[in-house]
Formats: sequence, structure tokens, C-alpha cells
Amino acid sequence: MDTEYKHGLGNYQQMRRLVLAVLVVVLFLALLFGQSTFPPDTPVHESIEMFGVLLIFLGIVGRLWATLYIGGRKSSEVVTGGPYSITRNPLYVFSTVAAAGVGAQIGSFSGIVLFAVLCAGAFHIVILREEKFLKEALGAPYADYLARVPRFFPRLSLYQEGDTGSFKPRLLLTTLLDGLVFLIALPAFELIDGAQLSGMLPVWFRLP
Repeated sequence: MDTEYKHGLGNYQQMRRLVLAVLVVVLFLALLFGQSTFPPDTPVHESIEMFGVLLIFLGIVGRLWATLYIGGRKSSEVVTGGPYSITRNPLYVFSTVAAAGVGAQIGSFSGIVLFAVLCAGAFHIVILREEKFLKEALGAPYADYLARVPRFFPRLSLYQEGDTGSFKPRLLLTTLLDGLVFLIALPAFELIDGAQLSGMLPVWFRLP
């Protein structure tokens, strides 16, 4: 039965990666013809982009932090330490932070909000299905965890260091490679800015 649970959870984790990749690609394509109301190479535009870079790196580091604790234990025990003590889904939270950073690469405040909201909304569907699965897999301890720790928005007052368990470097590498999806946005949006300024790409809409 444990093998069945692990296989089922693996499907949800694969779904998370797929949702993340699809969101980034779709939003990237949609913004090929969009631009900020703040022109490229202006202080406001550049400041928003730099803030977005910070969000991307915060998201990647946060995902690695969460992986140190979850370490393949998600289907066998309730992990309650580190980031899992303040939110039940730190991987999704930090992925949303990184997605907001991707949205900032258009140099737009609304791009930050748009990417974050769409990413969080898509993950919410996955989270609900995953929670149902884990309730059956982990029983009462997980039900107690659900009652104590918020689903998404972190509650910092709950923080506990906890135990990382038996760390698996392979999982950390996988998480790092997943995070590279966000880093692709940095050169990609620079190329888009250049193409729009040169007239190679038309600008069909602008975001504040």
C-alpha cells in the first residue's frame, strides 16, 4: 500500500511541475506582444525588473529550503518543521513568489500581480486534490496538521525548526532544475524588450 501511495503522490508532484511549466510558457507567449506603460530603460521599469529578479531568487531558494525538509517523506509521514511549520504548501508558495518575479520582468506592477494570482489559482486546484490524497494516506496526524497550519499564506508565529530527516541530494537537484524554468524569464524578457524597441515585435497592449 505504501508503494501505491508513493506512486499516487508522485503523480501529483508531476502535475505540479507540469502546471508550473505550462503557466510560464503560456504567460510568456501572451506577453510577447505586451509592454509596460513604463518604457524600457527607464528607472521605474528597471527597478521593477530588479525587484522581480529578487523574487525569482527568493522563490528558488525557498523551494530548495522546503525540499531539505520534505526530502521524499511526504507520503510516509507528516512533515511539520521549517517552512512546513508555517504553511502546508511551501513549495507552492515559493513557486508563486518566483512566478511573480517572472511577471515583473515586463517592468509592470500589474504583471507581478497577474502572474502571482494565476499561479496561485492553478496550484490551489492541485493542492485540494493532494490534500484529499494525503488525508487517506496519513490519517489523524495529517488531519491535526490541517487544523493547525494554514494551507497557503504563511503564519510566521508558528515557526519551528524541526528535523530535516534523511536528506536526499537527488531531490534537491531536481528542485533546482525545476527552478531554472523561472530563470529563463530573465534573458527571454530582455530579448522581447529589444525586439519591441526595434520594431520587430508589435506592442498590442500595455500594463501599468
